[in-house]
Amino acid sequence: MRYSLHIVSFIIFTNFLCAQESTPNHQNEIFWEINSPGTISWNLSDEKRLPHADNIEMSGQKVAGIIYYSINEQKELSLRRQIIFPQLRTFIGSNESPWKKYRAYLTYDYEDNILPTIIAKAKILKPGPLDSVSISGMLHFYHAAVEGIKVHRILFPSMTERLFVEQWSLSNTTDSTISLKIGNTSFYQEEEGVYGLYKRTVTSDAEKIIDLKPGKDYSFSIRFTASLNDEEIIQISSTESLTTRKAFLDSIQQNLILETPDPILNTLFYFSKIRAAESIFKTKMGLVHSPGGGRYYCGVWANDQAEYSGPFFPYLGLKTGNIAALNAYRVFLNNIPEEDGHFWSSFEMNGDLTCCGGDRGDAAMIAYGSTHYIMASGSKEIAEELWPLIKWCLDYCERQKNEYGVIKSDTDEMEGRIPTGDANLSTSSLYYGALLHAVDLAKEIYPETDISEDYRKRAFILKVAIENYFGTNIDGIETYQYFEGHEFLRHWICLPLVMGIEKRREGTLEALFSKLWTNNGVKVEVNPGLEEPDLFWDRGTLYAFIGAFKAGASNQAYQKLHAYSQTRLLGFHVPYVVEAWPEGNMAHLSAESALYCRIFTEGLLGINPKGFNNFELTPQLPTGWDFFNLKNIHAFGKTFTISLKRKNDILNLIVRDEKNIYFDDSVKPGSAIKIKLIDQ
Repeated sequence: MRYSLHIVSFIIFTNFLCAQESTPNHQNEIFWEINSPGTISWNLSDEKRLPHADNIEMSGQKVAGIIYYSINEQKELSLRRQIIFPQLRTFIGSNESPWKKYRAYLTYDYEDNILPTIIAKAKILKPGPLDSVSISGMLHFYHAAVEGIKVHRILFPSMTERLFVEQWSLSNTTDSTISLKIGNTSFYQEEEGVYGLYKRTVTSDAEKIIDLKPGKDYSFSIRFTASLNDEEIIQISSTESLTTRKAFLDSIQQNLILETPDPILNTLFYFSKIRAAESIFKTKMGLVHSPGGGRYYCGVWANDQAEYSGPFFPYLGLKTGNIAALNAYRVFLNNIPEEDGHFWSSFEMNGDLTCCGGDRGDAAMIAYGSTHYIMASGSKEIAEELWPLIKWCLDYCERQKNEYGVIKSDTDEMEGRIPTGDANLSTSSLYYGALLHAVDLAKEIYPETDISEDYRKRAFILKVAIENYFGTNIDGIETYQYFEGHEFLRHWICLPLVMGIEKRREGTLEALFSKLWTNNGVKVEVNPGLEEPDLFWDRGTLYAFIGAFKAGASNQAYQKLHAYSQTRLLGFHVPYVVEAWPEGNMAHLSAESALYCRIFTEGLLGINPKGFNNFELTPQLPTGWDFFNLKNIHAFGKTFTISLKRKNDILNLIVRDEKNIYFDDSVKPGSAIKIKLIDQ
């Protein structure tokens, strides 16, 4: 029986996948609109672009759900619910690739045949055609009335339990009482897994007979759960789970609040905070942030966690996020390689499995992310704990210098999907950025030593080497080759700008926003010989925006950022930035959402940590903006707000909290302003 169900699920999955892989053809279509702050909606009343399919991921500490929804020409809804219980590791078959052990999560797909049967007026009640869909950190479907019954469905994860909920609300739109009979949903399956006996259930809490009075509602839920060995059946109610989810969303909405003249950016920033913050899982390593996407759970990666999301969490101020970031760095701290080995790129499946064989420049990634995180967290105690990790990473990178003074690595974070040579621009740029942070961090921890000056010298020498080794002319543009002899423009040429290297600013910006630009942002490479010439990974686009704003190209960057954000928030696959296409089918990986938020903290504002209670600001505003606010920033030991108001060509900058005004003066856009958060 299990085998048959698996085959059916695979067929349906393939159909959904095919629908999704065709969606880049609709990449210029805008399906959604901003309905209210924190909510987008798709009105289907006059929708002609059907059928259409999409998916969204939502997660809590012990569950993730990827909800695939498909709407046909009659506006009928079909759902596939991929429910993942990441902590429950399954066995792999003898005929399966050994690689699958890294993705062996207890995962099942549930189709609409698991729904309870509802009888009204001696007929099976099928929800009516869709009126609209909305997303607000939960997924809502609103059906038109059929037989006098209107249906509203909400899907959301429990934030703490192995529970995913689909809640139905039935509304009587007539003037008469309607009697409903609701069938039972009861599915139970056991299987042996790596950690013991896994019990998977689908149940409904609906009453069997309901007399629904005119104008009244009745709600029930379908609950997808799993348990291990003798764990009790989850007692928490669906209503409690909904309340907890709403409380999580409220906390996200109240911290790190972006206010700009562009509601698209404001809304995608809010959604990005949700996706980055919800993807935190309870593991043997403690709470850890993981990418998700149906493939990456209960583990930490040197790029996604150490480099991308770790530096973001101090600003958000979410307790679980800061714990997860610190735990990721501790995993690497506790696994520093012996002798001259390199770091494992990831620690997966509760930390039990390490991966993979080559050096992707992971030490540079870890050093760059951890130094930023430590200073933004404002904790000398954390700094002293993690300093051995940072020192090892920096020394390792220094030992990897080739004869030209740039840093060797087997590949980069794209893991050899396309060539990277023996020494690539990404690894050297990340090491350079890490050195700059280390200069300031060492001053804070060891002010009486020469450590800071040593790192400053290393950084100066490396900057010269990066220019001499990678600086070149490609297609008439003065920019960078990605590795020696490489003839094509690569998305990672943005990284020198991110690190403050601006000698080839104009050419690099032209390459990023002209030669490499597509409707889905910056593509990986301008190379007609690639198997997928339009291959894109959003992380390259997100770093490109950070680098462009830092380099002062605010107007040019904003034009592209608005278009890109509109596509990701309101277009054919919403409401988050994604990993890649075609690989991963544009999965909603969570660390990319953290990178989106960093466009505004590190790009537009130019926040550059300089110590535990101080940082540098280099604000940039597009000329069409007359204000910019980032409220309730939790970093450098304070909760504070940064406000900008334009007065002709000058910006009035205010940095303040409830008790102190740390800065209030006029500044020129692009001026570096030192801010100290010390009580006055």
